[in-house]
Amino acid sequence: MTALMDFLTVLTQPQLLLLVGLGTFAGVYVGAIPGLSVTMAVSILISFTFSWDVHPAIALMIGIYMGGVYGGSRTAILLNIPGAPSAIATALDGYPMAQRGEAGTAIGVTTVMSFIGGFIGIGVLALAAPFVSDFALKFQPRDYMLLAILGILLVGSLSQGSLVKGIFAGALGIAIGAVGRDPLTFAERFTFDLRLMEGGISFIAVMIGMFGVSEALLQLHHVDKDAVRQKITRIVPSLATVKKHLPLSLQTSSIGVVIGALPGTGGDIAALMAYDHAKRVTKNPEVPFGKGAMEGLVAPETANNAAVGGAFIPMMTLGIPGDAVTAIMIGALFIHGLNPGPMLMIDQPDMFWFIVGCLVAANFFMLLFGLTGIRLFTKIVEMPRSVLIPLIMLLSIVGAFAVNNSISDVYWMLGFGIFGYFMRHYGYPLGPVILGVILSRLLDDNWRRAIISEREDLGRFFEGVVTSPLSLVLFVAVILVFVSQTPVWRWGKSKLFKES
Repeated sequence: MTALMDFLTVLTQPQLLLLVGLGTFAGVYVGAIPGLSVTMAVSILISFTFSWDVHPAIALMIGIYMGGVYGGSRTAILLNIPGAPSAIATALDGYPMAQRGEAGTAIGVTTVMSFIGGFIGIGVLALAAPFVSDFALKFQPRDYMLLAILGILLVGSLSQGSLVKGIFAGALGIAIGAVGRDPLTFAERFTFDLRLMEGGISFIAVMIGMFGVSEALLQLHHVDKDAVRQKITRIVPSLATVKKHLPLSLQTSSIGVVIGALPGTGGDIAALMAYDHAKRVTKNPEVPFGKGAMEGLVAPETANNAAVGGAFIPMMTLGIPGDAVTAIMIGALFIHGLNPGPMLMIDQPDMFWFIVGCLVAANFFMLLFGLTGIRLFTKIVEMPRSVLIPLIMLLSIVGAFAVNNSISDVYWMLGFGIFGYFMRHYGYPLGPVILGVILSRLLDDNWRRAIISEREDLGRFFEGVVTSPLSLVLFVAVILVFVSQTPVWRWGKSKLFKES
């Protein structure tokens, strides 16, 4: 009964409900602007809210977090510029739908599926947090490394066409992610003795350049063409559409919760893995993946929103942040005299249930704000290209500069935009480059930790992989995913089907 009262605190106090709503509204529109990340917004909030009561401060932060994760899909669908890394996979099928005049349908589906994914993540947080956190603690550095390799093998899903070009693009992304000083030895890598490169290359600058600037340059070829008129007949997807995609959304939400609960991963990796899963389990999509498949929207959006609930699990039960935003929230709780972790669950369970209540309220507000203003948003796509191209460039420059307030990030963004334009022109996919940059640090750091923990003995490392059930499952998964992308596998499959 006490837990229920704590859960209902946010729903019964108008001030807290208003703060969650304001936070969610702000999060949706902050998340939609490339470069203005949720992490940045929440970190700025700490300086404004440190003198507040803990409940209003946390309510506002949770609203911004939930809204921001969803908001990244808006510009991904409308302009092919992901507002956040977790929306990269959404752009692969959302933007082709907008080009067909179905932007309203795409945004409606992403909103409802984000709502479903968010609720599944919150449900797991409320009902099974201790079990999921125990599972997350079983992950050793070698398991994170295998998870990163598994993620890199998603190049097959993100490469519409040549797998060889996809592998090249993925390797390029890993190399870009490795630029800068080595985090352990502080040795320079790929810096060419340039001080500009010692701090590495901003991932956001690469993403905005590759997607935003390259898109603006491609649009220059069609500047005289009329804009595609959007058919806004039905925004909320039908019950039949939701029921059809419910099994997939449950599967990808599970991926989101588990990946979200692993410290240092987050919704961007969860979304890409969910997209790959959708491609594998969807046998006959009505529209091919990469051309506007509905499943290509359902999978990443349910996964990245479910990862929000997943990220709170290690934070609340262990005091370990699931991602960058929950790391900031741990700092906010410390400022207010609370100590996140096992003792918080015992000494102050009311805070746990209050956070669950805030997440539920934010999820409802996200649905409300997500389904309103769609007609206005879709007018962006209907702008003349002579207006749209400068708008894309302006958003790209502002987004790249906003990350570190650095003009050098703008130069990197423009450089990668031109490079991305030529990659697209010659049929090289951009998704694997971004995937490589995302996973580069996860792979590098955990390989180093794993091999150091085994005293730099490869034999002991592989013995650990074989003797640990979790490592063995991940290792087998890596082998199967790799083999399934080779011509030998496809030949064997076709031979088997012919015989049967």
